[in-house]
Amino acid sequence: MYAVMGITGQVGAAVAETLLAKGKKVRAVVRNPEKAATWRERGTEIAVADFSDAAALEKAFRGTEGVFVMNPPDFAPPTGFPETRAVIAAIRQALVAAAPPKAVYLSSVGAQQESGAGLITSLHLLEEAIQQLPIPSAFLRAGWFMENFIWDIPSAREGKLFSFLQPLDKSFPMTATADIGRVAAETLLQSWSGNRVLEIAGPKRYSPNEVAAAFTQVLKRPVQVVAVPRDTWQDTFVAQGTPADCTAYRIEMLDAFNSGWIDFGVPGTEHVTGTAGLEEVLAALVAHS
Repeated sequence: MYAVMGITGQVGAAVAETLLAKGKKVRAVVRNPEKAATWRERGTEIAVADFSDAAALEKAFRGTEGVFVMNPPDFAPPTGFPETRAVIAAIRQALVAAAPPKAVYLSSVGAQQESGAGLITSLHLLEEAIQQLPIPSAFLRAGWFMENFIWDIPSAREGKLFSFLQPLDKSFPMTATADIGRVAAETLLQSWSGNRVLEIAGPKRYSPNEVAAAFTQVLKRPVQVVAVPRDTWQDTFVAQGTPADCTAYRIEMLDAFNSGWIDFGVPGTEHVTGTAGLEEVLAALVAHS
């Protein structure tokens, strides 16, 4: 039995799919059991737990061969990440009490940075809190999710791709969520001691220009990439619904990607290359949009 957090999302679902395909039992750790109805129908055990409830998480983790852990995404956290810190504290407490044989954690490229990483700081906090536990742990530092481009499909259909990643010819590490989930599951099935850090990259890096070219191929129409001016980012995010006082971490993260402060190649890490290319991922996203 393997406990999987985030099973109703893309990465968690890919973890569960891989484990089930290998004949393993899965316990889905969910906050809303109604969202996991299809998993229950497939024979997956359901454990209901708020991610800040240490006692419920302990119950979900107990008696398993391994646990897949992830923070719920928060793109507009308040200063200091108070909600994230509460979740991390609960996860840590639950792991100590349940003592699973091993755990795999979804992290991110750049999580080694103590400062200047914006939203990715939340993953640094997770790694920092877990590293000293007497549980074999593997931190999966994944590249920019290719699936993030789902939000750009409407404008791409109109011929424009508005990019915060800049300069437009600079390539960035990107990874498909299916590859991240597969690697997470395969790692859970391995045995090791101590801490491991895995950098998960796609088969190649992509620049915004190449993303536009991929959209052009998928949509069968020209797509032009446009750099969003740096001085308009905050107003743009506010217009999208982000509170004005909660935009700083997202902007800091983008600056860190663009400057190279966030990137792969950290000494001492394992390197895993995924198989899914960007055009393949975009084609699937467009087909289901």
